Amino acid sequence: MDSMPVNWEALDTLIVDFAKSENLIEDSVTCSPSSSPSSSSYHQRLVIRQIRRSLEVGDIDAATDLLRVHAPFILDDHRFLFRLQKQKFIELLRRGTAEARESAIDCLRTVLAPCALDAYPEAYEEFKHVLLAFIYDKDDPTSLVAHEWSERRRFDIAGLISSVLRAHMHAYDPLFAMALRYLISIHKGFCFRKGISSPISDLTLRLLLEERDSPATPQESLYEVPPFDEVDIQALAHAVELTRQGAIDSLRFAKGDLLQAFQNELCRMRLDDSMLDELVREYCIYRGIVDSGLASSSVSGIQPLSEPLKVNKLDPGFSSSRSCSLEVDCETNKHSDGESSISNAHMNNSPELNADMMGKGTDVEIRYSCEPTGNHDDCSTSETHGPENSRVLQRHRSHGTGERSKRKRWRGRYDKHDSVPDVHQELTATAAATSTNLLEGRQGLGLSLDSIGNRENMYETLLVMKDLASRGMAAEVVAEVNRIDPEFFGQNPVLLFHLKQIEFLKLVSMGDHSGALRVACSHLGPLAANDPLLLKALKETLLALLRPNEDALGRCLPLHALATSLQVAIGRRLGIEEPQLMKMMRAMLYTHNEWFKIQMCKDRFEGLLKIDSLKEINTPLLSDAASKSNADASTNGSSQVTVSSSGRIVEDGSSPTQVSSGDVLCDENAILKVMEFLALPRADAIHLLAQYNGNAETVIQQIFA
Repeated sequence: MDSMPVNWEALDTLIVDFAKSENLIEDSVTCSPSSSPSSSSYHQRLVIRQIRRSLEVGDIDAATDLLRVHAPFILDDHRFLFRLQKQKFIELLRRGTAEARESAIDCLRTVLAPCALDAYPEAYEEFKHVLLAFIYDKDDPTSLVAHEWSERRRFDIAGLISSVLRAHMHAYDPLFAMALRYLISIHKGFCFRKGISSPISDLTLRLLLEERDSPATPQESLYEVPPFDEVDIQALAHAVELTRQGAIDSLRFAKGDLLQAFQNELCRMRLDDSMLDELVREYCIYRGIVDSGLASSSVSGIQPLSEPLKVNKLDPGFSSSRSCSLEVDCETNKHSDGESSISNAHMNNSPELNADMMGKGTDVEIRYSCEPTGNHDDCSTSETHGPENSRVLQRHRSHGTGERSKRKRWRGRYDKHDSVPDVHQELTATAAATSTNLLEGRQGLGLSLDSIGNRENMYETLLVMKDLASRGMAAEVVAEVNRIDPEFFGQNPVLLFHLKQIEFLKLVSMGDHSGALRVACSHLGPLAANDPLLLKALKETLLALLRPNEDALGRCLPLHALATSLQVAIGRRLGIEEPQLMKMMRAMLYTHNEWFKIQMCKDRFEGLLKIDSLKEINTPLLSDAASKSNADASTNGSSQVTVSSSGRIVEDGSSPTQVSSGDVLCDENAILKVMEFLALPRADAIHLLAQYNGNAETVIQQIFA
């Protein structure tokens, strides 16, 4: 399956926001959780989780006490009170003692019977039916109330109460968690429709659970609900896999607010929290967001999915440029839960600007060294000064020790409100698991265990190289990579080309045109001659000679994207695999694009979930190479997916309401009518309309004929 470039800087922002919102990381620089903007939402989510746990273990009294303090409106609504007390009645009988039986009878008389009179129309019949639990034991195979005895009922009512509380408190999960649910759901639907196997199915099947929380139902009212726009109904139904009536009920509960209804339905989908946390931790270590020390690596006692960064035998024929895409970075500072954080993606490495940001009390994410360096060091065209460049790397690595102390520390999903048993025992097991078998001999690389050291040094080597590349120190990067692995750039010529582009542009900006032309003649020209796709980028690079005063480097080359591509490629040469989350995002964003090509419309929810920012591409010099790199990055043995669509994408509701399928124009109203009457997905409705000249009535008549 193909993949697409990802804006990793935007993903960093979403993930840091997720980790802060869930209190997974500790950072001495930022404010404490109790004073953070999202602390209220975090506390509300903790309360909901505690209520859920109490209901799932059958402790109805504990859940009721929490509801009385935090959400008394639930107990005032007899629909919910009746369900809670009916479950309490069953739990009391489940104990099997005479005292519990008397308590169950008292519950019937004082609470359950009065609630049954006005809870909802079927409540009194349910009340009479549950009385049979006195006669039929929980283990009776002939029981007529086996459903009431089932422990599954606990989870049903826990899900229902959680859905209502989440919507009422607006205690939605962080954007990243919701976006992940949405992208996985679309990815599964796309693979099923095309009849192909997913390369990430082993992760998606474990991460997104099959069961959903029960939907929150609106209060019955004598007033007629105003009709909803069919566009909203169909958009919601197909986005979160609801029936049309289910989408209408969800919109009724949200009082017609489509985005709120969408968030309510997304949060009903259950994620495996422990697996999600481990995926995020693995990504954060790889990106240098959190410290990789074992002492802080799994405070919550989460067992790893696998080795966080696996070290594999090097395949001599492996070319890491085939799976390393050149992706753009995009400055983004939008967070869920009201948090604000400023990325250093476009600070131009200005210590003054960074200091000013810190002085204003803003939460500034600074992950790497920003010390100024001499221009001559940055733009050296020589690759023969091995000791000097090695000292540069050593200097940055030693400076990185100080920077490492600024990284966030992984805290894990543990809070005083949570019940997490045997944390220290699980931490010991996790730390032992993550530290085994991570180093192997690197024959053929000229790289020994003594030169790289242990796993910590391997991480630091990658992060230092990424830091140097993100700051435009191309000559030092090239020299150090050649020292570590002389064959690397022979197998990754595209990376070498773009590093030399940086060197060329920096020399031009300094006025050293002779030096810039030497770089172009000795490196850029030969590389472009061997790869025609690089010729266009070479021509555009040479135009910088005509505009020496413009910031061509900052305008045309996204250094952070190039640094990430370099990190992935070098990491693989060192035997460190990229995080599984990076593989997932590439595949899921590709299928998201292809899915809405089939639907011939724009995703109405991608802006809400910041999916659009993850796909923002605005890099003229790297676009062609990125396309080539992504085309080469397809997984071996997986199905190649090609979706051709001659229809254009409808941008939004204000756009013209016609899309094309082949030579037939389909009116948007006709599409909605076929979707509504035949309960078909949008793509199938368009396909049928194309067969009958876009006439919805003819389609419906033919189907029912």
